[in-house]
Amino acid sequence: MFKIMLKGKIHRAIVNEKNINYEGSITIDPELMELAGMEEFEKVQIVDINNGKRFETYIIKGEYGKREIGLNGAAARMCELGDQVIIMSYALYEKNEVPNPKIVVVDNNNNPKTTKNSETPNTFC
Repeated sequence: MFKIMLKGKIHRAIVNEKNINYEGSITIDPELMELAGMEEFEKVQIVDINNGKRFETYIIKGEYGKREIGLNGAAARMCELGDQVIIMSYALYEKNEVPNPKIVVVDNNNNPKTTKNSETPNTFC
């Protein structure tokens, strides 16, 4: 049996670009992707902290160091510029396998503040 479990997360990123005319996806700074163990074209779930919406799309690699979190196509209608989002990727794990998720907490400019491999409840508020 396999379990779907958290593989990587970018926590409290700020949406700083939107392009409704693009075909779809989320554009993410490659440094943030690397820190969170995410890859281009990987499926991700996005949670908007401001409005509570949850949706799925795939990653497109942005420009290194630009700190872009850009929603494209239909995904651009799910959030507003300036909204805080949580971007999560998942993987299949064997029943007895223990995941080691890569968690990246960013500041209000999408610069990495901390990276870790576990979460403690109520530490992000």
